[in-house]
Amino acid sequence: MKINEKNLKIIKWSARIIALLTLLIGIPLYFAYGNPFPFANQDYDFFDNLWRTVFPLMFIGLALGWKYEKIGGYLIIIGILTRFIGSIIIKEGLSLHMSIPLVVGILYLIVGYAKKQDKSSRLKSH
Repeated sequence: MKINEKNLKIIKWSARIIALLTLLIGIPLYFAYGNPFPFANQDYDFFDNLWRTVFPLMFIGLALGWKYEKIGGYLIIIGILTRFIGSIIIKEGLSLHMSIPLVVGILYLIVGYAKKQDKSSRLKSH
């Protein structure tokens, strides 16, 4: 499916703005929640340690996606889906608020792959 340039810009900037807002809200909350390092506190259970592993991947992906959409998108999606799968297996419940950065990751991948298709179609036309 081909996305026209105007829609691609809208998708790209929507992803970037949501990513920036997520970073501005998420990073202070992450550090305010206690020790941010996974497995640093014996009182943390499996899910606390899993969150402390997933969040840095997500934050790096949100920031990296501004320049490298595919890498950022994959970091976000892999991290969040790992947590979702862990939640389903242990039956703790899904954290639906994490669907916001998950959508950003998907949008980053759409932009990254659309840009690749655009470059390859330009090369074929010359």
